Parts: sequence; C-alpha cells; structure tokens
Amino acid sequence: MTTVAIQPIQDESGKRYYRAVAGNKQSVGKTAGQALDALTTQLGETEFNGVLLLQSFRPDQFFNIEQQKRLSQLMELWREARDKGESLPEELQAELDSLVEAELNAATNRTVFLMQQQSE
Repeated sequence: MTTVAIQPIQDESGKRYYRAVAGNKQSVGKTAGQALDALTTQLGETEFNGVLLLQSFRPDQFFNIEQQKRLSQLMELWREARDKGESLPEELQAELDSLVEAELNAATNRTVFLMQQQSE
C-alpha cells in the first residue's frame, strides 16, 4: 500500500490549498481530495484503497510549529523553482525531503497515538 501525506499549505496571500506527497511524487489541489486525486493519477493507481486519517494540522508533539513553518517556506521555494523549470539547491532539497519524511513519520506516530487513545 502506498503511503500518502496530505498537508494544508498557505501562500503569502493567505489562500489555503493542499499538497499530497507519496515518495518523490507530489501534487497540489484546492482541496485535500483534489490533491489526492492528482497524486493517484501520477502514481498510476486507478483505485485508492486505504485508511484516511484527518486531523486539524495544528502543531503538536509530533511535528511542531517551527517544522510546519519551515516546510511551508521550502515548499514555496520548491514551487517557484519548479515554475521556472529549475530545481532547488541540493541542500534545500535535502532539508525539504527531510521535513516531508518527518511529517510522514509524525502522521504515523499520531495515528498510533490516536489508536491507543481509542483502545483505552
């Protein structure tokens, strides 16, 4: 099963949209569903089988406010570079990849935590 992380992103004007990430593939949409649909198209999957866990995307013990802010900044830089047909500098791309992985791990840890809370 493919693991997908969907995160809300705000641009400089305050407009909210969503980014879906699976491995090295990413998509953006006006809604989480649009971002997921675009990503599954890239992945070549005709059906999405899985469990969706939705959360408020507020900072927590798994992924803090500083990480969220930096991820947003790096995603903005990544989009600007992409729109120009360029890539991020290697060190910024590595930092972005690391934060995406950290958010994915946070989502996993958050899910485990919530499941434990439900079973108590």
